[in-house]
Amino acid sequence: MTRGTCIFLLAAATALAAPKLRLGTTVVGPVSVAAGGIAATQTVEAFNTGDGALSLTVSASAAWILPSVGPVRTCLMRPGTCIPITVAFATSGLARGTHTGTVTVRDPNATDAPQFILATVQAGGAVPDRLEFFAAPNGSSEESTFTANRPLTGAPSTQAGGNWLSFVFDGVGSFQFVLPYKVTARHLAGMAEGAYAGTLRTQSSGFDPDSKTIPVSFRVTSQPILRVSPDTLRVRVAQGAVRQQHNLLLLNRGMGTLTVTGVNATTASGGNWLTAEKAAGFDVATLTIDAGGLGPGVYTGTVTYASNAVNTSLATSVILEVVAQGAPTSFLDGVVNNATFAGGDVLGRGLIAAVFGEQFTLRAAQGATSLPLGTELDGVRVFVNDRPAPVYFVSHGQVNFQIPYESPASEVVVRVDRDGVRGNNVSARIVDRAPRILRLGIGDYAIIVNQDGTFPMPATPGIASRPARAGDVLVIYLLGGGPTTPFAESGVAAPASPLANVVPAPVVIFGGVAGLLEGIPVQPLFYGLTPGLVGLYQVNVVVPEGLQPGDNVQLYMEGGGVTSNRVRLAIQR
Repeated sequence: MTRGTCIFLLAAATALAAPKLRLGTTVVGPVSVAAGGIAATQTVEAFNTGDGALSLTVSASAAWILPSVGPVRTCLMRPGTCIPITVAFATSGLARGTHTGTVTVRDPNATDAPQFILATVQAGGAVPDRLEFFAAPNGSSEESTFTANRPLTGAPSTQAGGNWLSFVFDGVGSFQFVLPYKVTARHLAGMAEGAYAGTLRTQSSGFDPDSKTIPVSFRVTSQPILRVSPDTLRVRVAQGAVRQQHNLLLLNRGMGTLTVTGVNATTASGGNWLTAEKAAGFDVATLTIDAGGLGPGVYTGTVTYASNAVNTSLATSVILEVVAQGAPTSFLDGVVNNATFAGGDVLGRGLIAAVFGEQFTLRAAQGATSLPLGTELDGVRVFVNDRPAPVYFVSHGQVNFQIPYESPASEVVVRVDRDGVRGNNVSARIVDRAPRILRLGIGDYAIIVNQDGTFPMPATPGIASRPARAGDVLVIYLLGGGPTTPFAESGVAAPASPLANVVPAPVVIFGGVAGLLEGIPVQPLFYGLTPGLVGLYQVNVVVPEGLQPGDNVQLYMEGGGVTSNRVRLAIQR
C-alpha cells in the first residue's frame, strides 16, 4: 500500500465517522388551504446513517413557512429513531394561487448537509378555475394535472364532438395525501377542426374549495401549437451573484411550421431582474436573471411569447429564490458522471465528474484553457477525501472535475472550496471502473462516430448522420473507464505513444433485448484514453454482420463484472 493510498484511506475514515443526514422526503405538499385559512402542519423525519449524533437547525426562505426541530423519537416510516422537522404555515395572508418556498436543514458537522425541503401550498384549493386545451386533428391529446389532499370525484361532460374529455386519478399518491389527478382532452375520429366546449364538475370529500364546476375549452386545429420546456423555471442564486442564463426549448406539438417572433419577460416584484430573448437561429428562449441588487427572498416573473401558434396565451412562470451569501454548498447526490448525470450512480476512477450545488463562485463561469489541468480554477478547488482534484470548469451551480486515479475504490467525501471558504462534505462512491457512454442529447443516441465523421442515427436535419453498416469501424466515446496501462496521471493529457489501454478490455454488445434476446459481442480494436485529452475514453469497434437493421439498435459494453449504460444507434436496412 502506497503512502498516498494510506492518506486517502485515513481521510476517508475520518470523514465517514461523521453523522450523515438523511430526510424522509425533500418535498412537502402541495398542501391545499382555503383562501384566508391556515394550511395543515406537515412533518418530515430526519435520521442519521453515519456515526455520532445529528444536531439540526432549520430556516425558511419565506416568512409564511415556520419550520422547527423536535426531540428525537421513534421513526414512523422506518426502523430506528428520527428527528421530526415540523413545517407549519402562516398562510392567512397569501393571495389565491400556488406558493413555494424552501426549508434548509443544517448540521455543520454532518456529511450530506445541508439539505433542502421544497414546501408548496395551494391557497384557494387545487382545482383550477378553467381549463384550455389544444390538439391537432390526428388523434393527439393534451393533458393537465393537479394534486389534491382529499379524494376527488369528477364528472366530465361535453356539448359537442363526443366524449373527448376525461378525468382520472393518476397514480397512488403519497403518505402525505398528495393525490394526483389528470384531465385529458383527446381528438376523436371524425372531429372537425374548430372550438369545442365542455365542463368538469369536481366534488371534494371535506374540502369545499375543490368542489366546483370548471369550464373547459378544446381547440382542434392544424395550426402550430407552442409547447415550452420546462413550463415552470425555478432558480436559486446567492445575493450578489453574477447574471445567470437559462434556456427554454420552444417546441411545436401541433402541425405546420412554428415561428416564434418574440419573447417578453415581466416581473411581479424586485424590479427588472428578468429579461428574455429568442436565440437567433434556434428554437430556444434565453432568459437572463440578474439578481445582483436583490435581497434574500422569493421573486416571481412571467415569460410570454409572440408566435404563429394558436395558443397565444401560453406563459412560463419563473420563480427566483435569492439566498444570503454563504459557503459553497454541494447537494446530496450532486456528484455525478458527466455522461448520464445520474444521481447516486457509482463513479469510476479517473472519471470526468460534475458536482451540483450553489455558490461555488459568485463570478462569471470559467473553463480551463490549458493542460495539464490545475487543482484550482478562479479560486475554486475540489477535494476528494481532502485530496485536491483537477478542475475543468466552474460556475455558480456546477463544477466539473476529474476523480483522481489515486482515489480509493470506496465511499468518499467530496468538497468544493471557494476563495478559501470551506464547503460542505457530500458522499459519493468510487469504483475502479464505471464506463458511461456519452449521450448526444437526442433520444438515447450516443456520441458514436462513423468512419466518415457522421453519427450512426437516422437522417436528422442539421446533424451529419447516417445509419452504420456492417464492417464499419465505429468510435464510441465514454467516461469512467478506469485505470490504464500504462498508468495515466490525473489531470494530464493522455499519451499518443504508447496508448493508454484499459486491460482487459470489455466487449461491445450490439443488439439484443435485455432478458429476451442475446446481442452480438464484439472485441474492440482499441479501448483506452483518447490521446491529448484528459479523462475521455474511446472504443474503436467493427460493426458485426448479422445485426437486425433498424433505427433503435441497442449497444452497451460488458466485462469484468461491469456493465455500461445502454444507448441506441441506427443500423442500415
